[in-house]
Amino acid sequence: MGLPEPIRNPEVKFTQLFVNNKFVNSASGKTFPTINPCTGDKIVDVQEADKADVDKAVEIAQEAFKLGSPWRRMDASRRGQLLYKLADLMEQNIAYLASLETLDNGKPYQSALVMRYYAGWADKIQGKTIPIDGDYMCYTRHEPVGVCGSIIPWNYPVAMFTWKLAPALAAGNVVIIKPAEQTPLTCHLHCLSYQRGWLPRYGPTAGAALTANKGVDKVAFTGSTEVGVVIMKASAKSNLKRTTLELGGKSPAIFLDDVDVESAAAWAQEACMTNMGQCCVAGTRTFVHAKIYDQFVKKSAELAQKRTVGDPWEPGTINGPQIDEEQFNKILEMIEKGKAEGARVEAGGGRFGDKGYFIQPTVFSAVTDNMSIAQEEIFGPVQQLMKFTDLDEAIERANDTYYGLAGTVWINCYNAVTPQAPFGGFKMSGMGRELGEYGLQQYVEVKNVVIKIKQKKLVSSHM
Repeated sequence: MGLPEPIRNPEVKFTQLFVNNKFVNSASGKTFPTINPCTGDKIVDVQEADKADVDKAVEIAQEAFKLGSPWRRMDASRRGQLLYKLADLMEQNIAYLASLETLDNGKPYQSALVMRYYAGWADKIQGKTIPIDGDYMCYTRHEPVGVCGSIIPWNYPVAMFTWKLAPALAAGNVVIIKPAEQTPLTCHLHCLSYQRGWLPRYGPTAGAALTANKGVDKVAFTGSTEVGVVIMKASAKSNLKRTTLELGGKSPAIFLDDVDVESAAAWAQEACMTNMGQCCVAGTRTFVHAKIYDQFVKKSAELAQKRTVGDPWEPGTINGPQIDEEQFNKILEMIEKGKAEGARVEAGGGRFGDKGYFIQPTVFSAVTDNMSIAQEEIFGPVQQLMKFTDLDEAIERANDTYYGLAGTVWINCYNAVTPQAPFGGFKMSGMGRELGEYGLQQYVEVKNVVIKIKQKKLVSSHM
């Protein structure tokens, strides 16, 4: 079923913090602007949280998690029912949610949700009975971690919100959400759903204060590797809180000489440029066999030139703007580095239009492994076509990076991400997994229970 018609000028209904089931101003009263990336104009001013707001939100979250609280006494099946209710409310507001995300983020009108999947898990999180030596009964319990701080990125605000919130709540935790400063508006809308019947406390808070607060038991972060390292250090310094990180990537896509070039080139470009290249698992390093390389380059350039860039509200638009001026400038700088280091521009290579943060879909050929564009995450619509002659060579070169997202090998497809299957990083791309049953493991502690069993002595019936 397709999405309903978009709301081209969605009303921004909420700009405050949401703490203890209420919309409130920040303690300081400070605000910051959120910007429309299509125009560079301010959409609205949003309340800016700082340490005082974080401390208040954590205090309330700790109270909600105490033994004997309504949330802790709630049956697991009831938690699942509430998650289903939240999924219903999100679906009822899907046109507004998706439209608000387009306004705030600039991506073409679309959406992705995983709430229903984890609603079904709420009453199925269980331990094991373990046969151990001796006269004992041994079993494990999977118990919630506690207060979870979730820091979500700007590239997929709605999707990342559900990825972090749903498993945490299904497992019985309480959650504090910090949205990206570039895209706070859809996060505020979710609060309306919680206000209609949701127990866990919510508060958009400053990431640094959240990771440093000793009342937070776990932090889940999606974003850059550089910030991930900072968060891990802060988490360790505060109280050695559990930390899961989904960080940067520089993913390879390998194409052998027996592929249908037209189809393969289309797959390769979508792997690289989906969401305007603002995707941590984007397949930007495209390795192509030497026998089909020239043909592949030609087709990739044609596809890039046909890729519609512009108004994200229009049904035919494929690429909207980049998220903000900082990211826009970074991408243009990386394109210039590619040119300076000897890569050849086959398509694009510059700004699109004269307003907003639009960049031409760009294809580089003659890219070598040591070039900056082949080493660094660009996070924009920039594809690097790299030649190889032997599969073993291609695999070795593909793995020669300190990134390792998304812990997945896709064969004859790319970016096939579903709620049921795990997603996460190796090496400097992070630790832990999201989605699927593996995603739940990040939100439970395993408690071992051992009971001494008194055994009756057997009395012989023979004299």
